[in-house]
Amino acid sequence: MNSSDNVAPSIHPVDPIPLHLFLGRSPLWYKYSILFCLVLNVVLYFTAGPQITAWFILVEFIGTLAMALKCFPLQPGGLLAIQALLLQLTDTHMVYEEVEHGLPVILLVIFMVAGVHFLRDVLFRMINHVLLGIQSPLVVNITTLIVVAILSAFLDALTILAILIAIATSFYDVYELAVSKVGYHDDPDPNDDYIDELYREDLDNFRAFLRGLLMHGAIGTAIGGVCTLVGEPENLVIGNEAGWDFVTFLSMVSPATIPTLLAGIATCFLIEKLGWFNYGAKLPDNVRQILADEDRKLRESTTPTQRMIMILQAIVGLLMVVALSMHLAEIGLIGLGVIILATAITGVTDEHRIAEAFTPGIPFASLLVMFYVFVAMIQSQSMFDPIMYWVLSLDGDIQVFMVFLTNGFLSAISDNVFVATIYMDQLRELLDQGLITRAAFEAQSVAVVMGTGIPSMSTPNGQAAFLFLLTSALAPKIRLGYGRMVYMALPYFIVCTIVAGIVIQGF
Repeated sequence: MNSSDNVAPSIHPVDPIPLHLFLGRSPLWYKYSILFCLVLNVVLYFTAGPQITAWFILVEFIGTLAMALKCFPLQPGGLLAIQALLLQLTDTHMVYEEVEHGLPVILLVIFMVAGVHFLRDVLFRMINHVLLGIQSPLVVNITTLIVVAILSAFLDALTILAILIAIATSFYDVYELAVSKVGYHDDPDPNDDYIDELYREDLDNFRAFLRGLLMHGAIGTAIGGVCTLVGEPENLVIGNEAGWDFVTFLSMVSPATIPTLLAGIATCFLIEKLGWFNYGAKLPDNVRQILADEDRKLRESTTPTQRMIMILQAIVGLLMVVALSMHLAEIGLIGLGVIILATAITGVTDEHRIAEAFTPGIPFASLLVMFYVFVAMIQSQSMFDPIMYWVLSLDGDIQVFMVFLTNGFLSAISDNVFVATIYMDQLRELLDQGLITRAAFEAQSVAVVMGTGIPSMSTPNGQAAFLFLLTSALAPKIRLGYGRMVYMALPYFIVCTIVAGIVIQGF
């Protein structure tokens, strides 16, 4: 009897074999839901028509993201994407065009995330020292939000969050290894049976602390990313259409971005102080002690060679920051350069060790490529056109405000760059035809910047950095699912959207 004979019955002992294999260990109700959706879409296609079917498929895909803790969205979402192609709701040529447009982000995820892996030692040592030196969780989280927001304005939001996730993963792994009865493993029991009862309360509080820290960081990437031309990919699209350089972009959007940033900081202070929306968790003393002991052991056992390696990693990290801030190349190519430098000068030449660095990024890169199928479907079926044409038919200040709101809504369920592109194309056409003034065009362009960046934080699929966090290997470990992310982002979404909306209305 082989090993598979022993494992198979333990997962779904009463399932028929095909359902046992379909989507692996996902709950049975989830498997039936996906199969039901696939059948429903065919019925809708022949009864309600392609566009209605496309909307259903889009909602179903968002549902697979919401169930990311039950099953990684690539498989169920991929089945929906394949069905969309088979039903000819879009075609492979349009998908390839969308992938080409998204290639910089895909390269970023593949190479920059892998590059950060080779800097983890020095990053962990530095951040661990800082974290243990700050006793107040309020100070830690506000500092995280501000630092991430500033860095995201000049570097890349996804890179910054990837670093934060890598550091948080290192923290979690250190503690889990210390309290686990079976040692470290990639697939923990959701009931925490592998953790001694004595440590479970501390583990829950530690998870809550990490969730808060990561969500503050994710929000920071959003409210910082809207501030500059290079903060978000869609900003470049908007800036190019508007003819703004870096300084002009900064001056045009700052009346909206600065109040929004201040509102985000105030929100962070309030929810941490009051413990609202699952925030306010403190780093348990026992966890702090374990991390401090690990830090002490690492420092005491560090050899001269290891110390030299960390110095070299720090140098490579500094070069990475310089290259990103000066935008010397596409971010993904800078990431590849980080991999080459960090491995070449620290003696990492084993292809298996290099391959390990790509493990966190490749699943998300695959998910992104699959996501572009739905973006192509939206374009093929002109799903957003009625909303966009209605908004652009409005007059005066209300049009600028509705450009802001609808950009946020559409970006929350689609791709920010795609939404910004179709809006700016239409606005540019209206300007060229003399139907709107230059001042109105610039006000609307600011509304697109703020719309794609701020209200879109309401859902994980509204921001690439949020989606990366949701689908990271750390998310299930700290119990950070789609619903919890939406709930924890809600206060920021409400406050920042209101503040941004008031400013936009004043334009």
